[in-house]
Amino acid sequence: MFEATDLNRRDARTQRLVRALFLLMTVLLAAPVLLILGVLLVKGGTMLSWDFLFTEPTNGMTAGGVLPALVGTVWLVAIALLASVPVGVAAAVYLSEYAPDNVLTRVINLAIINLAGVPSIVHALFGLGAFVIFFGFGTSILAASLTLAIMTLPVVIVATREALQAVPHAFREACWNMGATRWQTIWRVVLPNAVSGILTGVILEVSRTAGETAPIMFTGAAFFLPFLPASVFDQTMAMSLHLFVIATQVPDVPEALPYGVALVLIGMVLAMNALSIGLRTWLRQKKKW
Repeated sequence: MFEATDLNRRDARTQRLVRALFLLMTVLLAAPVLLILGVLLVKGGTMLSWDFLFTEPTNGMTAGGVLPALVGTVWLVAIALLASVPVGVAAAVYLSEYAPDNVLTRVINLAIINLAGVPSIVHALFGLGAFVIFFGFGTSILAASLTLAIMTLPVVIVATREALQAVPHAFREACWNMGATRWQTIWRVVLPNAVSGILTGVILEVSRTAGETAPIMFTGAAFFLPFLPASVFDQTMAMSLHLFVIATQVPDVPEALPYGVALVLIGMVLAMNALSIGLRTWLRQKKKW
């Protein structure tokens, strides 16, 4: 039976202190989120109902529901994901698995870093010039979604690169020794083992895409459209812009209405994130290492 020395006891006290410090930091980070959710529930919880979710705004957006904005946000997020995830994953595969360390690679990495730091309003003006005017998409779901896709590309690229680099290099060497090509190794071994990490970038993209307002104001979101979009070339309402409009632009709005819209927006983002996290957890459980 070993007896604890002074050094052991001092290390144990330090460990408890550090653990308590990290716990305090975690609580401090979570407290504002819980406080915001609590305020929204208290002030906007009375608005939540099936009618609120599945009806159109009425009386100049001072009554009714959020169905067009809800559906429009799903359109925007889905198309932005379809546009950005394949391009972002392909770019990350090239940078991680193929690209040599040369001037071109360094320029690409610098461009990715700079793209991540560009304000959203600048992306909005770029989307207006590139997709709305130059490509002729007009103010539409497609133009807004492509603008959001470009804005969130750095998140997907960085998350995918980290996931690819986390796959042990021994996996690649084993495949190469069996005669597999580089692409066969990436497609059959590296990507399947990195997909759970790639989904981390997708989760972050969903959260940012659903909550952005400036990029879609100029490219595809409408102030008020009491009907559902029929194609990607239509305009649409969006939850973030709808919240901004009723909170700042529409007079005589019931006090609970903006809080109710905010609750629906947060709930939708949480639902999308929960789905992605569940899929990521399931894929991680299938790993053999």
